[in-house]
Amino acid sequence: MHRLAAVIALVASPALVNATEMQIEIEGEGANGTVTIDLLEEVAPEHVAQIAALSRAGAYDGVVFHRVIDGFMAQTGDVQFGKMGGDMGRAGMGGSDRPDLKAEFSEVPFERGVVGMARSQDPNSANSQFFIMFDEGSFLNGQYTVVGRVTDGMDVVDAIKRGTGQNGSVVGQPDVMKSVTITD
Repeated sequence: MHRLAAVIALVASPALVNATEMQIEIEGEGANGTVTIDLLEEVAPEHVAQIAALSRAGAYDGVVFHRVIDGFMAQTGDVQFGKMGGDMGRAGMGGSDRPDLKAEFSEVPFERGVVGMARSQDPNSANSQFFIMFDEGSFLNGQYTVVGRVTDGMDVVDAIKRGTGQNGSVVGQPDVMKSVTITD
């Protein structure tokens, strides 16, 4: 338990957390506004580097929230199949042209506002997709890589258009990440 408390203190420390910040401008039928995320380089350095590189290259601009489950999470980041205006029939099945990443599991708990990397059944398959938690999801702890935490704009996250069915697939026009920027 002491190790978990140390990890939580590390993640909550403003001096360490604010090194890299991601800002997402979201627009759509549900959400409209900016979400600010502190990327946790000390928790998942390789995953944060990948997200930052994709953001700086503009790869996330125009990517939709393709899977949104009320009370759970909003998933986005499929730069291959999830671009607004394209054939999004395969949104959620792609990644990027960058390599998949080895898992960087930590003891940081999946709480409201935590950002995690999406993956397939293979723990070492995270690439570009990520999700933002609407609520606590302790069943994800130690199973998915935590990469960040929302520090501003959680009201915008809460307004993201919800999907339907057990998988949370968004029907019709999904909300989109209009632009994603990184500041150091």
